[in-house]
Amino acid sequence: MQAKKRYLLVSLGACLLLLAYLWGLQIGEFHTQHQHHHYHQHHLYKASQSRSGPRQRWPEWTDTLNNYLDGGEQEEDTPRLQHQHVSPRERREVRNNIYKSKRCRMDTCFDFSLCQRGFKVYTYPLQKGEKISESYQKILAAIEESRFHTSDPSEACLFVLSVDTLDRDQLSAQYIHNVKTKIQSLPLWNDGRNHLIFNLYSGTWPDYTEELGFDIGQAILAKASIDVDNFRPNFDVSIPLFSKDHPQKGGDKGYLTLNNVPPSRKYLLVFKGKRYLTGIGSETRNALYHIHNGEDIILLTTCKHGKDWEKHKDARCDKDNEEYSK
Repeated sequence: MQAKKRYLLVSLGACLLLLAYLWGLQIGEFHTQHQHHHYHQHHLYKASQSRSGPRQRWPEWTDTLNNYLDGGEQEEDTPRLQHQHVSPRERREVRNNIYKSKRCRMDTCFDFSLCQRGFKVYTYPLQKGEKISESYQKILAAIEESRFHTSDPSEACLFVLSVDTLDRDQLSAQYIHNVKTKIQSLPLWNDGRNHLIFNLYSGTWPDYTEELGFDIGQAILAKASIDVDNFRPNFDVSIPLFSKDHPQKGGDKGYLTLNNVPPSRKYLLVFKGKRYLTGIGSETRNALYHIHNGEDIILLTTCKHGKDWEKHKDARCDKDNEEYSK
């Protein structure tokens, strides 16, 4: 009898707990519906107020955002520029000048229809008062004396500027100002299509970026020491760096006639100069001995460059210096 009473009390307690739980759920659902109804009424009231009252405007963040972007934020696919002393506008121009038309190839940025009558090169006439360096004079003279030159632009397949673009180091005495304006004012420029631009030096100490100071557009760039990341394969031309003392014409008399190429010569490649043990250019010149064969390819280098060259002396220096001095 006592066991039946205990079972009855346990069953009654369980029923009471179940009822309390269900009652709690009901109260919670009612409270939630009340909140949603209150929010809906409040939202309708705010909406009616916005229609009848003055319209709120979004805060103007455009200027602030532009200033932040101008201050140095760069896209991930653009390089980090080292010239922190230049203005934001100049940094933007550096990126645009270097990397615009980076995907140019001969089939996309060169008009072959201009070459149907043969390969002719037109050099723009030198403008009055325009100064050009001795090195650029030699380049123009070599073209004008060749069998490929034409004085008629309608016959031309390729165009070469009379504006000297060889030295684009702003600290150089050979630096030409207002090149961008001068080039873009040319009636045949056409965003550089079928044009050839020569450059030996670019950028300014200490970083020497490949900043030219103007947009080359779709022009072919014949440049010395061009970065492999900026070189457009089968379009741009990598040329050697030569000094202003380099002769316009070389070799023994009789080997070079009418600028025909290739000339009949014993040597295919000859280089004699200093081998930089450290710094810019050292990696390239230190590898020259790999292609030196002592027959038709002669590459002679010396380690004697700078006052402390012996501190960086390597195992090949003694032999290189000896061959260089012969």
